[in-house]
Amino acid sequence: MDFDTILDKEVYGLQQEEKEKLLHERLISLTGRHRKNCPAYRRMLDAVGFEETKASGYTQIPFLPVRLFKELELKSIPDNAVIKTMTSSGTTGQSVSKIYLDRTTASNQQKALVKIVSDFTGSCRMPMIIVDCPGVLKDRAMFSARGAGILGFSIFASKKMYALDDHMRLDVEGIRNFLEEYKGQKILVFGFTYIVWQYFYKQLRQLKEEAAACDLSNAVLIHGGGWKKLISQAVSKEAFHNGFRDVCGLTDIHDYYGMVEQTGCIYMECECGHLHASVFSDIIIRRPVDFKPCGVGEKGIVQVVSTIPESYPGHSLLTEDEGVMEGVDDCPCGRKGKYFRITGRLKDAEIRGCSDTYSAI
Repeated sequence: MDFDTILDKEVYGLQQEEKEKLLHERLISLTGRHRKNCPAYRRMLDAVGFEETKASGYTQIPFLPVRLFKELELKSIPDNAVIKTMTSSGTTGQSVSKIYLDRTTASNQQKALVKIVSDFTGSCRMPMIIVDCPGVLKDRAMFSARGAGILGFSIFASKKMYALDDHMRLDVEGIRNFLEEYKGQKILVFGFTYIVWQYFYKQLRQLKEEAAACDLSNAVLIHGGGWKKLISQAVSKEAFHNGFRDVCGLTDIHDYYGMVEQTGCIYMECECGHLHASVFSDIIIRRPVDFKPCGVGEKGIVQVVSTIPESYPGHSLLTEDEGVMEGVDDCPCGRKGKYFRITGRLKDAEIRGCSDTYSAI
């Protein structure tokens, strides 16, 4: 099955049972593709004795721990087909994942992202405030997770500006001029969670204290990249939302869950506060004792599957996150498929997340 078959489907319109049939066919096809073209992946499949023809569902496809992409060069394309290398962000001294993209995979990432986000924001492009600094896009051939996220979301922009300078200071005059120029229009604000809070919210709060508040009541904020540092500062999701409402009137806020190892397949937070798996992807929560799938309401390790990766074997990955599946096909928002929440990181897992540090740009 080719990717375009899935691209034609409604992004959140399939019941889980129907979606699983579609995903199984595509994911088994990708497994065979990567077995053929990635020697290291083939050796791993052979080592566990996996045969595609004997799998009755995609939950049986062996998963790769995401950390393998920090330790091995995993790609299913020749070197001359690599057009872009994406890296995960990490603190100084940490190794980073390297994800190799060809034109097809990069294009499919963008197509999936457009369909997912448009379901929440509408199909029209909007003026966009990027809560980051311009220096994050230094090397167009090798992107950090932050750079990849900014570039990916920029497709939704009719016009864009950076809210921060390269010293992470708020461009107050630039924001005021931008808001005045697009007064009355819906504005997209995008950034990574910790940066949005530490360098955007806190400086907006200071402006309000000085009786010089900015009005972002007509904006939609999309943010992602992890909550680790905010949790350590005792900033809850409720405090995050209340803070933006109070300092600038911004109430339309959507978190998302995603990773550089599966760019494009993000899991957006709906109006009810649930993260949703789109038609392009799925999550499996696994028990840490025997790795069997958990039931609804049972906490376990998050596995993610994606129909996108053709240039590297990243279609079935075990993350270092813990989560809980909250339901299937019955979210009050009306979107079908699984919905879930992330509860934290596995004990002793490395700090990971493009918003947890702003030094890795």
